[in-house]
Amino acid sequence: MRNTFGSLRSWLRDHPLIPDAISATVLAALAVPCSYLPSLFGDPVALREPDTLSLALIVIGCLSPALRRRWPFLMLFLVIVIDTTLASTGQSASLVWLAALAMVYTIASRRGLALSLGALALSFTGHTFSAVVAGGLGDWSSHLLVAVLTMTLWIAGRSVRLSRAYQAELRDRARRMGRAREADTRAARAEERSRIARELHDVVAHHVSVMTVQASAARRVLATNPDGAREALSAIEEMGRTAMAEMRNIVGVLRTDGTPAERGPQPGVREIPTLVDQMREAGLRTQLWIEGERGRLSPGVDLAAYRLVQEALTNSLRHAGPEARAWVTVRHEPGELAIQIEDDGLGPPAGGSDGEQSGHGLVGIRERVALYGGLLRIGPRSGGGFEVNARFPLKDM
Repeated sequence: MRNTFGSLRSWLRDHPLIPDAISATVLAALAVPCSYLPSLFGDPVALREPDTLSLALIVIGCLSPALRRRWPFLMLFLVIVIDTTLASTGQSASLVWLAALAMVYTIASRRGLALSLGALALSFTGHTFSAVVAGGLGDWSSHLLVAVLTMTLWIAGRSVRLSRAYQAELRDRARRMGRAREADTRAARAEERSRIARELHDVVAHHVSVMTVQASAARRVLATNPDGAREALSAIEEMGRTAMAEMRNIVGVLRTDGTPAERGPQPGVREIPTLVDQMREAGLRTQLWIEGERGRLSPGVDLAAYRLVQEALTNSLRHAGPEARAWVTVRHEPGELAIQIEDDGLGPPAGGSDGEQSGHGLVGIRERVALYGGLLRIGPRSGGGFEVNARFPLKDM
């Protein structure tokens, strides 16, 4: 039943001419018998019995609200003309004045302030002129009643218009906020995809490079040193498991099946010694110095520092040569974390600039450092080799 009533209201809202026509018809039907009663306005004694023409005018005036939404000013003017005509012939205007009130309300609720004030003034002027034409203003109380009703309906119409404008503004604001939220969501998703791509690149590049070096070493010593080959293969297996675990943690944020992803803690500065040991096992002679007292790092800076060392050592392993050495220095300074990675090898292949020859890895590192307001220098090392130097500003945690 409620759905049926709601559907009917929606249908009537989409077809406003129908309820307006019904209301106007009811008003006209009531106006005909009321025209034989003493008028509320003017001198009842002076009124004449309505004739056919006056009845027709009364019906036309009362039917005018049917078109109040389409031509409200024209209908208001028509009602005033009919009221004045009836007054000039000494006929009762019956309920035509109610039609004028309907026009005033319609204009006030659907037009601007200037036009609605014009309609209000036209209504007052028309009623006053009709009273004068009828032979005088007569009883002031009746005219005061009309003025109060007209002002009340005008104020009601203005309130409805302001309420509609306010609701429209709220809906528009909600749409704008919805579009802004969608844009923010798309930007956040794009940023998350970029972050995941950097994480995957760092993990895959590092572990695959180490596994490749270990596999090459196992192949060379397979016939002459089976135990050494076995150790290299064990290292490859362990490295592969570690890589799979890290990638599972990273890609876990993309799961959409509703099951929370099991994510382990992300690596940080504390894991750099383990990373250096892995590089030594892979054949890159690496030394590590950690200076200063380690303070509390934000998770983002902690991860960015680890990935910086990982990417730099991976590039040294791939490009520095078999006899190269690498040095990693981590300095915890007041308000700053400084990281330096150097090697004395051949360096990346030629064809790029500023150390970005090695692909997307160091470009991603540059983005990481810039994200946390740090400074990064990548380039050839004085005396040969290659170096990566970064400084992260630290905020009070």
